[in-house]
Amino acid sequence: MYRDTGEGFRNAVNISHKAVEQVAGKGDIVVDATCGRGKDTLFLAQLVGRNGKVYAFDIQESAIESTRLLLAKNGAAEQVVLIKDDHINMAEYLKERPKACMFNLGYLPGGNHCIKTEACTTLEALKIVVDVLAIGGIITVVFYPGHPGGTEELETARNYLSGLPQQAFEVTEIRFINQVNNPPQIIIVRKK
Repeated sequence: MYRDTGEGFRNAVNISHKAVEQVAGKGDIVVDATCGRGKDTLFLAQLVGRNGKVYAFDIQESAIESTRLLLAKNGAAEQVVLIKDDHINMAEYLKERPKACMFNLGYLPGGNHCIKTEACTTLEALKIVVDVLAIGGIITVVFYPGHPGGTEELETARNYLSGLPQQAFEVTEIRFINQVNNPPQIIIVRKK
């Protein structure tokens, strides 16, 4: 359950961290499906500790390198497996059932905006994670409907996730309704 630390629900990424903290902890296996600049990967690495494992995916070498440097700077590289590959291929790498999986979609901050996640591959990656996720595990997906293709990605994922059987999954959508400029939105899935 969420405990107010005075910071509230600042944004979708903050909410995703709070949600993951509720189910994953020391020694768990977790996934960052889109490691980007490494902030979510670092969060997960610190959450699971040295006895846990983080699988972090990205298709761009610059994202992998940014993440590698951030992890090394913070002494958290040991428990992270960095994988330069599309998250659609994550089943090839996962040997255990993850307790959490985070998706932070869109493009690499400060990178080429033409290289971004796509609705079709995000959908396939979500299907994989829904299947392999541990019972009691959680998936968080942060969407950016303000960039080209972002709304399509949100709608595609929403259509799939809203069809998951409620006996097996809880699916929640959170959005900031008083913010301007198409603020990020989040969908959280918990496997019962």
